[in-house]
Formats: sequence, C-alpha cells, structure tokens
Amino acid sequence: MIFRKQLLSFLFIVSSFSLFNLTAFAQIDREAGPLNVTRSEVIAANGMVATSHPLATQIGLDILKQGGNAIDAAIAANAATGLMEPTGNGIGGDLFAIIWHEESGQLYALNASGRSPMGLSYDELMAELDEVGAESIPSYSLLSVSVPGAVDGWFELHERFGSIPMSDILAGATHYAEEGFPVTEAISAGWRRSAPFLKEQPGAFEETFTIDGEGPGKGEIFKNPDLGNTFRLLAEQGRDAFYRGEIAEKIDAYMREHGGYLRYEDFDKHHSDWVEPVTTNYRGYDVYQVGGNVQGTAVLQMLNILEGFDLASKGFASAETLHLLIEAKKLAFEDRAKLYADADFHEVPYDVLLSKEYAAERRKLIGERALADLSSGVEALEDGDTIFLTTADKDGNMVSLIQSNFRGMGTGFVVPGTGFSFQNRGELFSLDPNHPNVYEPGKRPFHTIIPGFVMKDGKPFFAYGNMGGAYQPIGHVSLLTNIIDFGMNIQQAGDALRWDHSGSTEPTDNVTDNLTGPGQVSIESSIDYQVVKDLRARGHRVQIGDSFFGRYQGIMRDHEKGVYFGASESRVDGQAAGY
Repeated sequence: MIFRKQLLSFLFIVSSFSLFNLTAFAQIDREAGPLNVTRSEVIAANGMVATSHPLATQIGLDILKQGGNAIDAAIAANAATGLMEPTGNGIGGDLFAIIWHEESGQLYALNASGRSPMGLSYDELMAELDEVGAESIPSYSLLSVSVPGAVDGWFELHERFGSIPMSDILAGATHYAEEGFPVTEAISAGWRRSAPFLKEQPGAFEETFTIDGEGPGKGEIFKNPDLGNTFRLLAEQGRDAFYRGEIAEKIDAYMREHGGYLRYEDFDKHHSDWVEPVTTNYRGYDVYQVGGNVQGTAVLQMLNILEGFDLASKGFASAETLHLLIEAKKLAFEDRAKLYADADFHEVPYDVLLSKEYAAERRKLIGERALADLSSGVEALEDGDTIFLTTADKDGNMVSLIQSNFRGMGTGFVVPGTGFSFQNRGELFSLDPNHPNVYEPGKRPFHTIIPGFVMKDGKPFFAYGNMGGAYQPIGHVSLLTNIIDFGMNIQQAGDALRWDHSGSTEPTDNVTDNLTGPGQVSIESSIDYQVVKDLRARGHRVQIGDSFFGRYQGIMRDHEKGVYFGASESRVDGQAAGY
C-alpha cells in the first residue's frame, strides 16, 4: 500500500514536470521572434536582394558587391530568374517596376509591357476566332502573343539609373545559361507539368526546354545555350539587337511561317513608358502602384475601403476581419473588371476610384452577409505565373520589379536559336467592343502583375510584391494589413495564413457583366475551423486549400538603424540575402 502511494506520487511529479516542460518548450520553439514565423528576417546594412531563386539572389548580390547599384542588381537578377525559372518569367514577357532613386529623392514607375500587332484588326481577330469556334483569345495561340517588353524595360532602367556596363550585369546569367544550373524543387514541378503539352507547339520548345522530352527533375543540371547567346547579343549590341536586329528578324520570319501577326515593325516601334505611379494613404503610409492597364489600382481601392474599419481590434484571421477583406476585394474587383485599361486608349477615372469619398460610399455596401449581387460603382467609360524581386543598395536606392510570361512558360512558341518562349498576355483582352479593355491593334492588354512600394513620412519604407495572377491585389493588401494593422515583421507577414477569393467579374468579360454570386473563398489549412464555420454562416462559400496563394518577396528600410530587412517566400524556393 505504501509502495503504491509512493509510485502514484512519483508519477504525478513526473507528469507535472513533463507538462511544465512541454509548456516551456512550446514557448521557446524559436529562441526569439514570433512563434508562427518560419525564419528570421535577413538584416544587412550595405545591400539586399530578394528573389524567388537562391542563385538569382546571389547573382544580384554579386552585382552590388562589384559596385553596381540596386537597378543593376535587379536587371541581373531578373535575367537569371528568366533562365532559372522559365515557369514564371523570361524575356518573352513583360515587366513593371517602381524605383526609389535616392539621389533625386523621387519615386519612378516604369510600364514595360508590350502591345498587340498593328497588322491585326479587331474584325480580323474575330474572324480568326470564329474560324476555330473560340469565344475568347486562346491561351496557347499566336493570337495571344503581344510584343515582349521586358528587354526594353531593362535598357530603360539601365539608361536612366544604371551604374555598370550591361555586359557585367548579364554575365552571371550568361554563365549559368552556358554552363548549367541545378533546377530547384518547386520550379521542377511546374516545368514537368508544362513540358509535355508545350513541346507540341511549333518551334524549338522541346530542344530548348526539355531533357529527353521531359522537364528537368529536382537537382538536375539544365543548360540553355541559345538564351546565353541572346544575352551575349544584348550585352554587345544593346536593346536594338532584340527590337531592330537579328532577334526581331527571326521573330518576324517565325510569325510569318506559323500564321502569327507580329512583325518586325511592331518590334521596331515598341517603347516602354515612364508613368506617374498611383497612390493612396493608408493609416499614415503612402502606398504606390502602377496604374493604367495594370491591376495595382485595386490594392489602393481595397485599402481605402478597409481604412474605415478597425481591423486591429477584430484580430488577425478572425471571421470578422476575413469577411471585411473578402468584401473589400469584391467591391474593388468590379471596378477592376470594367475600368482598368491601356491609358493610351482609355482614361481611367482615378479621381473617383481613389477618392476617400468613393471608398466611403462603397464601404456602405458591406453588411453582415456576403455580397452576392454587385456591379461597379462607376459607369464604364486568371491564374498566371510570374516572378517578383526586390533590391536595395548602400546608397539607398530600392527597386520593386515584377516580370511574367503570364501562363507559366507562356505560349510555348520558341523561335529556334533564341532560347525563350513568348508570353500569352494578349489573352487578357476583352472582345466586347464597348469595353475599355477591348482588343485593338497596337494596344496593351490588361495585366495582372503589380510591383508595390510604400513610403512613410516622405521616406522609402517597403518594396514588396507577390506573384499569383488575380491573387496579387489580395496578397498586397494582406501583407500591408499584416504589417500595419497587426504589427507583424515582414517575414512573418509573408508566412502568415493566406486567403483567396475567386468568382469576381473579369476584365475579359463583357462590360455589362456583374458579380452574381458570393464567389469562392479559399483559405490555407492552418485556419481555425470555427472561423470557417462563421464565414459560412455569413453566406461565404469556403474551401480549405485548393488554390494558389502567390509567392512573396520584400525589403524594408529602417532609416533609424541604417539597415535593410529582407524577407522571401518560405513556401517554395525563394531567398533574401544581404551584405
């Protein structure tokens, strides 16, 4: 009996000790910082590069160490990601960037997107579509190919802000193109999904982008000597090699052979545009986006609507907070569907869309139940794959740059000897002749890719972005509210639970189309299931996972400490690094 009492007493002490220690260990899963973050922010004083591929990050960092600035590093890193992550970007696609230039003390925005063929009229396009029975521009057709703007974007950035020769900037990507690089896990998975289908396209896709007819496996060494040769031509001859020289001539011949409409003249006349970024103030932070034919304005509209609610008091990832975020997205996306278009063809009514008064009127539509019948508040006058990267240097310059082929590896049309696939951005034109985003010759289609930038008290604060098609405005707003409303650091903000909403009207629809149901809400699996139940009770259709929640990079500048903080996407292959 005495032994039994002693044994029970001993077991109670042991169990109590174990419970105490389990609690203690739960509190110290991380030695410092929030428990729900995958890793600490990267901190450096002299420069920072954050990209979706570790080798591209190192190439950008090398440029900074060699005396190049943030603009040089961004171009170098973008060239490398085009080689190493062809599932998301490449020189067959377009580019947008926002740049903080320390010396001039100004913020600049570049629209380096390309235009539709001058030789293809709306009527001719409709006749082509009727012939194949298509009701929209097919994703993997030469009809979806617009002039690639990325290369011109590089040279515009370099001419205005670059500090070292383009030959030095492209050297790292050229080396890896010729000598090979190991393919990372997430990129390999996307590559292997795309390759079997795209290798059937006319041209050189199979010989350029496959190994024995398949996409490369994880860790497999891949080479693209044709792209290396293209980089060498650009380094030696400049942007004219692409738009007025050998490459433009090859593209013209390829298009004529295979029934495409782009011609040498379309490349010869192409140019990027320096544009005034659009902006709004959110709780004391000035948030900047590229406007026009880009969906960045939706970020600003969502923030204006959300500013009228005290999100911090409602709690991160609560049913009430998520409800407000989802409804703000629906409201902004109805305007996005009907009003965002090429500024050369349509005047976007920013004075209304970005006004606090308009936001207040739209905010009144948000109630306790999910909105299911909604149109734009202004009379009208897609999954994609992309990369985002950001750089910063010792002098204070910062770059927010996004670049894309649109659908993964683009169309799969590869001109022999060039080493890149054409984008399919032309798919995002509307065919409604009354729509601001309707197809017209020489016009830029609607774009999903958006670089983001935040200023605080007149100083550069945060260069950030995330890829992911229509998810991108949602991702931008989530990141900013995580930081501004919920006090997260920039790595934690990217690691935090993500949500998505689909089913809104699209810029490719007819101008008279409206949201006619609640749409589909998707939330990552770490969500509290009670929150899911509460959202469903409000009328939201909610599923766990089964969506794409983007990939993020960010650099924050701390002026007081004199350092940069870097963050990258922890769900896949990204890396932030500094020195």
